[in-house]
Amino acid sequence: MAGATGLALLAAGVGLEPAPPPRPPAATVAPEPSAPAGDTLPRSAPVRVTIPAIHVSADVVPVAGDADGRLEVPPLDRPEVTGWYRPGVSPGEAGNAVIVGHVDSLSGPAVFFNLGRLRVGDTIRVDRVDSTTVAFRVDGVGSYPKERFPTERVYGGGAASRLRLVTCGGRFDVRRGDYLDNVVVFATRVP
Repeated sequence: MAGATGLALLAAGVGLEPAPPPRPPAATVAPEPSAPAGDTLPRSAPVRVTIPAIHVSADVVPVAGDADGRLEVPPLDRPEVTGWYRPGVSPGEAGNAVIVGHVDSLSGPAVFFNLGRLRVGDTIRVDRVDSTTVAFRVDGVGSYPKERFPTERVYGGGAASRLRLVTCGGRFDVRRGDYLDNVVVFATRVP
């Protein structure tokens, strides 16, 4: 979710394309397993996300949508921080909780630079304000052109507790100052 990163590089006179983040292999999105509907928690804001397979341990700040309906992202000056979509469910509640993070920054790779390297079975842990930690298992990883973003699959509801991690990916378009794709990790809560 670099957004203005490319524009800032051009404005600073650098004019270099950032190194592309790792791209998930094609067709890595597995069907989501069924999960017990009763195994959910009450609402509690996430404060930290940990992904051992890609060495991520990051604070989580709340984000929402802007006036145009686009998802806000964490501040560009804090590339090590992730953002939880607070109008949606919290990790552990029934439905899909969404956490976003930048792929890069002016200083180099950001918190979700290696998100596309996750594999089915990898673990994601989310610490919450209520002192609980919720564990999720990766079901799959996909890369989608931004104009074909799987909105329902990312933000949709359901009885099971699921997590979606989202960042930018694919090729960087210097003219637009943005990446052309989004990388999405799909995960389901484990007991």
